[in-house]
Amino acid sequence: MATLNQLHKSFRLKKEHKNKTPGLGGNPQKKGVCIKVYTRSPKKPNSAVRKVVKFKLNSGLKFEAYIPGEGHSLQSHSVCLIRGGRVPDLPGVKYHLIRGKYDFSGLKNRKTSRSQYGTKRVKVK
Repeated sequence: MATLNQLHKSFRLKKEHKNKTPGLGGNPQKKGVCIKVYTRSPKKPNSAVRKVVKFKLNSGLKFEAYIPGEGHSLQSHSVCLIRGGRVPDLPGVKYHLIRGKYDFSGLKNRKTSRSQYGTKRVKVK
């Protein structure tokens, strides 16, 4: 005969999958506004100046998002699109901005990985 604790243990549910991007609410991308544009330095073994924005969704949620690529023209009140994707050496940064959408322009002179940086293909004649 099983004890009460053993019966209880067998009916326990498995741990549910923890959402890595809770700010998106299950959506692939979300639109919002940049509140503040600033830089941060990464954690221990790395050394750099990473560009980051404080971001606000229409629902009122606020968090940090990473600005990919070299150079940008973002300011406060710029409208942007975000996606999931953390930056391993910046604690708490779980989102990336999407280039080439709304006020966030794509990179110029990009040859490889163009889709990630909002660059159109250069047609050779």
